Amino acid sequence: MSTSPLTFHASKTFTSATRINRSLTAAAEKRALLWLAEHLPAWLSSDQLTVLGLAAQIAAGIFFALSRCSRLYLFAVILCIVLNWFGDSLDGTLARVRQQQRPRYGFYVDHVVDIFGTTALLLGLACSGMMHWQIAAVVLIGFLLLAGESYLATYTLSRFEMSQGVFGPTELRLLLIAGCVALLHSPFSTIARHRFLLFDIGGTIAAVGMVVMLLVVSVRHTAELYREEPLP
Repeated sequence: MSTSPLTFHASKTFTSATRINRSLTAAAEKRALLWLAEHLPAWLSSDQLTVLGLAAQIAAGIFFALSRCSRLYLFAVILCIVLNWFGDSLDGTLARVRQQQRPRYGFYVDHVVDIFGTTALLLGLACSGMMHWQIAAVVLIGFLLLAGESYLATYTLSRFEMSQGVFGPTELRLLLIAGCVALLHSPFSTIARHRFLLFDIGGTIAAVGMVVMLLVVSVRHTAELYREEPLP
């Protein structure tokens, strides 16, 4: 079957959004990813790295759930978070280094994987006893809302902001690893003589932070688009 002119035209005129990453680790991470991509074996593909990243994030959720039985499973969670970073952060870099970019496919698959992986991770946390399921649900809702705004901004502004302020995916992974280390000592924290689950505190802070960021960037992007498309 021949390709329609409309389909052919759309694929040829597609332009990737500008990637912006201002996170604390961005510069060092970029150098590390480029070095890794240049030294990976030829048989390893970017698609395989994407699958690894998703599988590792789902496994992290499973091990979080199992940590209800033994906190030793948190060591497996930490390993899975590292593997998730390796797969999720390196797949796009590898494609660019090998000149095998598929911008529409890569963007779509990468973010669908993020949605499924984050859902699995938070579901595992909700089952772990380390975080109340209500807090996990609110964190997931905050993530999905912020992700949705990011995807809309990428389409309308041709600018994909990979970080919010100095925080990006890698910083969040580092905080999650630090939280797991703290959980090995105790799942609780005391504030003003009241004892709370440590991850309830962290989840609440994360949810509030995401809502604030959502409001700020929504207003900023709306104002920017309004200026670029004034009424006649």
